[in-house]
Amino acid sequence: MVVIGGGIAGLCAAIAARRLGASVLLTESAPMALRGGNARHARNFRIAHDAPLWHTPGAYPAAEFSAELAKISGDRPEETLAGALIEESAQVASWLMGCGVRLQAPDRGVLPYSRRTAFLLGGGKAMINALYATAARIGVAIAYDSEVLALTPTRDGGWEAEIATGGATRRLNARAVVLASGGPGADPAWRRAHFGGNADDILIRGSSYSNGRLMQRLVESGAQTVGDPSSCHMVAVDARGPAVDGGIVTRITAIPQGLVVDRHAGTVEIAGAAPGKSHYAQWGPRIAQCDGGLAFLILDADGVSRSLPTALAPIAAPTLETLADALALDGAALASSVAAFNQGARAIVRPPFSAFPMRAGLTFVHFGLAVDADMRVAENLFAAGMIATPNFFTRFYLAGLGLTLSAVTGRRAGEAAARALA
Repeated sequence: MVVIGGGIAGLCAAIAARRLGASVLLTESAPMALRGGNARHARNFRIAHDAPLWHTPGAYPAAEFSAELAKISGDRPEETLAGALIEESAQVASWLMGCGVRLQAPDRGVLPYSRRTAFLLGGGKAMINALYATAARIGVAIAYDSEVLALTPTRDGGWEAEIATGGATRRLNARAVVLASGGPGADPAWRRAHFGGNADDILIRGSSYSNGRLMQRLVESGAQTVGDPSSCHMVAVDARGPAVDGGIVTRITAIPQGLVVDRHAGTVEIAGAAPGKSHYAQWGPRIAQCDGGLAFLILDADGVSRSLPTALAPIAAPTLETLADALALDGAALASSVAAFNQGARAIVRPPFSAFPMRAGLTFVHFGLAVDADMRVAENLFAAGMIATPNFFTRFYLAGLGLTLSAVTGRRAGEAAARALA
């Protein structure tokens, strides 16, 4: 069998299938140094548990997990899949540790308190390295720099994969395939088609290799889809960050501590937003709507002191006027916006003044392939990871859900594909 995509979903599928005796080839379109997809930037995963664990405090009952998942499931609740996700989330930590992944105890370091999630020791890249080591040790063949361009069904119920590696193309027949190559968010053409005029101003938080192009070809061939192609999870990120692979470190979390203005220094607000919340998933789309897809968070010294550390230091100036000059904003317009803001409960008054330039950072798209309980798309073709996300939820997000969903669906798809070979 062939597993397409070398992120956590593909790795879990490959390991699970190989442990059931399948001969497995894992193709990763990225070079070895960039392997792992968006999971390289992850740090925690959501798990149900009824009592404290050494790696996760408190309790997070399955019923509570189910209620929170239902809130983001939109009008397409998949009870069978959701139930399996929650039930199997309780096994994810032990399964990953059995693959060499190490977790971090909550009393070590400076991790935020979380009874819902377990944190990875060394982050997502350490997890990916451990999973690759396990896959190689048990006999999974791994091909880097190998993009599967097309999948064609064969007469015997299998699939022919067209694989491009190093400028050459080869064809390989597989009795079963697991597609775990990510959604379409990193494809510029997709963003232009579905995200409007500021599509090119959106930064990609994850891998440029997770572009969903193979998924799109399957859709063109008749594969059933689920979700909204114009809906996605976006957050506010530092505009000075990289165009791709910014990950979690470029996220701007200090919005509740200051004022957001657009490139004309006009106030940017979210209607109906409750005060004191970060609204990560609301601010991304709002910034994407701004002129040029650009906004600025304005803070004073007190606002900076209340904010979490950032990868890039804010732009600082002794006065609002000099800050406006540094940001190429209209000084009078910025002063007017700040004066109006200062009529509220929290004022921007104590120098020095600072700003973060912000753009929308795309995490994933709420659109993918429809699957059944075995993650089956078609005969002997299975999907896992973010490409299958809209079968579970179609709006917003829950912290740590992406890794859990990818691990669970990867295992289920790999095991189902291995059974199909028997």
